[in-house]
Amino acid sequence: MTHKAGFVSIIGYPNVGKSTLMNALVGERLSIITPKAQTTRHRIMGILSGDDFQIVYSDTPGIIKPHYLLHRSMMAAVLSSLSDADAIVLVTEIDTPFDNEQILKKLKEHNTPIIMVINKVDISSEEIVKQAMEKWQSLFPDSDVIPVSALHKFNLGRLLDLIIDKLPDNPEYYPKDELSDRSERFFVSEMIREKIFLLFGEEIPYSCEVIVDSFKEDEKITRIEATIYVSRDSQKAIILGKQGKAIKKLGMAARKEIEAFLDQHIFLGLTVKVEKNWRENEHLLKRFGYTTNSDKS
Repeated sequence: MTHKAGFVSIIGYPNVGKSTLMNALVGERLSIITPKAQTTRHRIMGILSGDDFQIVYSDTPGIIKPHYLLHRSMMAAVLSSLSDADAIVLVTEIDTPFDNEQILKKLKEHNTPIIMVINKVDISSEEIVKQAMEKWQSLFPDSDVIPVSALHKFNLGRLLDLIIDKLPDNPEYYPKDELSDRSERFFVSEMIREKIFLLFGEEIPYSCEVIVDSFKEDEKITRIEATIYVSRDSQKAIILGKQGKAIKKLGMAARKEIEAFLDQHIFLGLTVKVEKNWRENEHLLKRFGYTTNSDKS
């Protein structure tokens, strides 16, 4: 029996539902999801294995114009995912243009099969969806164009068939029971960061990063200590809140999510530290798990 396996990069602008799509395709909640743009900062691999196929998806940061070293690292993750992809899923919406010249050039250079996914079609009429499909087909004439709703799982079976069809004949890259290349510590830090996105205003989420300092498993409880880094003292005050009420609320929300993920009771200790200009600090970005320019030299 022929076995197919390969790497599939999921790319697109922020807020087009890339992470929702990957989670739906893998069947697990691997990428955090919030209504705010730029939620995803790392390249996160999700692994889907069947009897005769294995797909290694890469959910990448949204395509943005870089303003910080952090943003340049995020864009480097996007470009890296394109370089080793056997197929590319380019996610967009009905009214979202795609005009990033750097990405377009990369797509043409590698000549990798492209599947154009128009997401969130459940909120548009059939005629509008048809017009959008024709537009995208004219822009990417050699690609497959498919309308989906990742949230409602519309057309995902057909999309899966298209992806498998693009994969080369290969043995599995990972054991069948693996779902991601990321560690539990990584997912814990992402869950805490997700709650920061959901609980605080516009300023805080984009100025913070979370790192798990310790992760100790006992028979009855897992003890986790994590640090939230922010850029200014005023942001630290907001996360702590009056008499510590805000960070307590954050800790309770994150703990509930982490316990469901680990299927175990946890103790979660949160600390807030100020690191001015951390988004431009190469040493700190490396510690947070980002690839920087010096890593490539």
